[in-house]
Amino acid sequence: MPLFDLPLERLRDYRCPDACPADFDAFWDDTLADGARRDLAPRFEPLDDRLYDLVRVHDASFAGFGGQTIRGWLLEPRHAKDPRPCIVSYVGYGGGRGLPIDHLAPPAAGFAHFVMDTRGQGSVWSPGDTPDDAGAGPQTPGFLTRGIESRETYYYRRVFVDAVRAVEAAAAHPGVDAARIMVSGASQGGGIAIAVAGLRPDAVRLLAADTPFLCHFRRAATITDEAPYREIADYLRCHRQRADAVFETLSYFDAAHFAARVRARSLFSVGLMDLVCPPSTVFAAYNAIAAEKAIRVYEYNRHEGGASFQAVERLRFAAEHLR
Repeated sequence: MPLFDLPLERLRDYRCPDACPADFDAFWDDTLADGARRDLAPRFEPLDDRLYDLVRVHDASFAGFGGQTIRGWLLEPRHAKDPRPCIVSYVGYGGGRGLPIDHLAPPAAGFAHFVMDTRGQGSVWSPGDTPDDAGAGPQTPGFLTRGIESRETYYYRRVFVDAVRAVEAAAAHPGVDAARIMVSGASQGGGIAIAVAGLRPDAVRLLAADTPFLCHFRRAATITDEAPYREIADYLRCHRQRADAVFETLSYFDAAHFAARVRARSLFSVGLMDLVCPPSTVFAAYNAIAAEKAIRVYEYNRHEGGASFQAVERLRFAAEHLR
């Protein structure tokens, strides 16, 4: 796949031209306030598995949006004596929390690691255990148009509230230092992490977002025909009269708008041949961040971005600024 988006020199200055809704902050303040009225009810059940000799694993859960139980994993170095800095991770599109063995790198590096299951997902490339209890109207296959009739019913409203409360649940564990939390993820997980860092700048010290999804929806829906952004065009191909309403809903969930509210030191990555999350959509979010930041550019890579090379970069980033 050759380079298809803007040249890198233009990407470094590219901004999302779509206006942020005037009541964006009020909408999210009300949404989070409603969620905060419910008991968080964090639970950490030790996993009795001798396979993990050097890592203590907890089957975690907490009350997310609407009080629904959200599952997760908490892993920590077994012999750590003091509360540890914590990486809260969000999963890529279609995946679930998987198995603890999938998440060993951070505790091997000395961090606590909280992995949030994504409601309704987890039947594509890694298994999940959390349903999405809310009803929804017509949608294309996938999650990107679920509940898109309004901002109140949209799927990612529930997911973002879950994700904020995942940080709160992680901070409630006695083995976690609540003052040293990084939110992290790739693709969908990266977009969710940006949203959380924008919604809870008081609780998030670092942000790591790799080839993030959920950025600059309007451009993404027209510049690529790859899934998942293709779901938007597929929906509008059928619901021809709803384009304005759809993009109005999506404007409340665009990571480019949350990015302007991020205060955490940030590390991004991008693949310049990425058709899934086009580079201009990633830079639209990255360039909106006013806090100290850096981006790793993988010129010849697609949506995998830096893969394991970037995983090392993330851990080095956390080690430098959380320890």
